[in-house]
Amino acid sequence: MNKTLELCRELISRASVTPDDAGCQALMTARLEAIGFECTALRFGDVDNLWAVRGTSGPILVFAGHTDVVPTGPLEQWSTHPFEPTLLGDTLYGRGAADMKASLAAMIVACEEFVAQYPDNGGRIGFLITSDEEGPAVDGTVRVMEWLAGRGEQITWCLVGEPSSSERLGDVIKNGRRGSLNATLTVKGVQGHIAYPQLADNPIHRAMPAVAALTAETWDQGNSFFPPTSMQVSNINAGTGATNVIPGDARVVFNFRFSTEVTDMELRQRTHAILDAHGLNYDIDWSLSGQPFLTPSGELVEAAIASIKDELGIDTELSTAGGTSDGRFIAPSGAQVVELGPVNATIHKIDEAVHAPDLPRLTAVYRGIIQRLLVS
Repeated sequence: MNKTLELCRELISRASVTPDDAGCQALMTARLEAIGFECTALRFGDVDNLWAVRGTSGPILVFAGHTDVVPTGPLEQWSTHPFEPTLLGDTLYGRGAADMKASLAAMIVACEEFVAQYPDNGGRIGFLITSDEEGPAVDGTVRVMEWLAGRGEQITWCLVGEPSSSERLGDVIKNGRRGSLNATLTVKGVQGHIAYPQLADNPIHRAMPAVAALTAETWDQGNSFFPPTSMQVSNINAGTGATNVIPGDARVVFNFRFSTEVTDMELRQRTHAILDAHGLNYDIDWSLSGQPFLTPSGELVEAAIASIKDELGIDTELSTAGGTSDGRFIAPSGAQVVELGPVNATIHKIDEAVHAPDLPRLTAVYRGIIQRLLVS
């Protein structure tokens, strides 16, 4: 059996539903220590994290990822048990197969192969692994980055193993991500009998024109790396449950996925201006999930593009589309960051799966990136 496939199956068999690591990091630690990595377990709150490093000086290539997975959903809807990795033909099924235990296994095996070929290489390789990526992301990568900063550790290049590929392995590299800004808007009115609207103030009626104006606003035009900023309403809630009561307030939840053409403060200010122009009595709570980041060029992007071309024979596409990742916590340190992993078609779904023949190919791509960055 292929070494990467075997390790991937071992990782999937550990039911590491966020924030539970379920022994994944211990398994990874044993493999890394066997090839000369110094491993440090970092527990913050209820979250297990791992920092591992091989080498003592010079620039460092860090593999970043997460061992936690999202909940399975209804077990009866799965074709196979989500934590009993099952290979059917060329497809490996299991929760976390694509997001992101295939990448973790490929990272480990790529390092094992690299160290076997270059045992005396002076370059540094690191691992930053958390069990808090699929959850609140409070005690995971962000805390490890704070810990590293306190030690004076600077990451040079960071390869995040998120499933970036779209149709086939390696067809897309994420070289950045949009920022994410959340808002909960509460529009205040006056509750009353629906037959006497003159004695009440309907907050739903008040809110809707303002929400329509927010959704119609052009926030920016994007740029060559980012699409235009998108504002989307995810929830509208109001009412007492009775058909004859005008509610006293209405709540609207929305999100901005924003480009580098606008800041989160500008989005907040412009949102308030639109709401104020509609004369609303309102409160709004803001939550910033992450700033946009971009690695437009440099050694890491070039190494990834070249390795994909050599190992897979395809030209990859650079993209900043999709959701957030822990790269948003690493990029502000000045590190070059890219995301590269398997096809993302089944992530977070029932019957999550990965194409088994892609596992040794992904390993070869990772190994090629290591060699290009660390071997003179």
